Amino acid sequence: MSDRRHFLATAAAGLALPMLGAEANKTYSTALIGSGWWGMNILREAMASGRCRVVGLCDVDANVLENGIADVESEGGGKPRGYRDYRELLAKEKPQIVIIATPDHWHALQSIAAAQAGAHIYVEKPTGHTIAESQAMLRAARKAAVVVQVGLHRRIGPHHVAAMEFLRSGKVGQVGMVRLFAHSRGGPETPKPNAKAPEGLDWDLWCGPGPLRPFNSKLHPGGWRHFLDYANGTMGDWGVHWMDQVLWWSGQPGPKRVFCSGGRDVAGPVLKSAQESSTDAPDHQIATFEFDGFTAVWEHRKFGANNAEKHQVGAYFYGSNGTLHIGWKDGWTFYPNDPKATPIHGDNQLQEPQGDGHNIALLWADFLRAIDLAQKPVADIEIGHRSSMMPLLAMISWRCGRSIQWDPQKEEILGDAEASALMRRDYRAPWVYPS
Repeated sequence: MSDRRHFLATAAAGLALPMLGAEANKTYSTALIGSGWWGMNILREAMASGRCRVVGLCDVDANVLENGIADVESEGGGKPRGYRDYRELLAKEKPQIVIIATPDHWHALQSIAAAQAGAHIYVEKPTGHTIAESQAMLRAARKAAVVVQVGLHRRIGPHHVAAMEFLRSGKVGQVGMVRLFAHSRGGPETPKPNAKAPEGLDWDLWCGPGPLRPFNSKLHPGGWRHFLDYANGTMGDWGVHWMDQVLWWSGQPGPKRVFCSGGRDVAGPVLKSAQESSTDAPDHQIATFEFDGFTAVWEHRKFGANNAEKHQVGAYFYGSNGTLHIGWKDGWTFYPNDPKATPIHGDNQLQEPQGDGHNIALLWADFLRAIDLAQKPVADIEIGHRSSMMPLLAMISWRCGRSIQWDPQKEEILGDAEASALMRRDYRAPWVYPS
């Protein structure tokens, strides 16, 4: 573990020490479900805190699991036991903290099982693959009275906090529109042949409650976000972070109406056969969210990088006094309407891994503090749930090809039985959809 990461984690944790007293020295048995690159990044911050004793790792890929255990051992985290099935891990290790960094379609069942086992949970975003899954996760967490931190690290990232303070100061003026976006380069997609699953990978368990598809290297490892059986494309990946910024700023629980369109006009048609597969998520989408007092628009494309504009990713808040951009690696900048006025800029303050601004050390320190004090963390399950619903609602609109009316208080789609049915999906036996 680098000295820089250790310093960041220690400094972040130290912020809470004066308030916690003896609680700040308490250690927690900790387990990781989903031991790939990202899960291990989170676990390293747990280890760096000095307050987490790693008791178990779980992954359906024996090679990934073996590498994760070896990394924990080599980095001074002890010798955790390895598990293929998360249910066995929970039953045998009885961890006090569970990190869930599996593909989206597994978040609900694993989070609910961990909550029922009495564990506090750090789960990656989005909370669920469907709205009803996310609702069930929220209910389970509240019933079990456990702390759940969702991986919305921008909620605590220093330049995001500073930008939000500037936005709320009134210096931007009255905000009537927010534009959220994430763009990258790309072109037509070439499908890949299906293949036998690699030795040591339990492909049936990887698919779990989702459909059992043929193995394909486009899908695993890493490509699953663009297969709609297991995730919700760029909308569900990048979108939840930036849509969360809108809810954070506005304080509203959600939009009133949602419309989304898009397709695969550049990537090309979806190819799915016994012989080969392509991804099936849209290569571009535009979604409009109507709120009380303002409109938010999301857009992404996986072609035509955004070099014609100043920023590739982030959120523009358009106000009567000017425009505020909150970005990723480019910090935040306020562009006044007056062309003679000087823009106001705040640099990013990015943390590892790889200096890419995920702020996990700060989010983990806040998680431990919430557990110690029996309080809600900065990215509590209800916050993560509401922010995850926005891209999920947009995906429902996209599938239906029409706008949907949403009651954000009752969390119901109004007057549209077909769209309402898409708030959940059938699970593959023997997995049972959470109620």
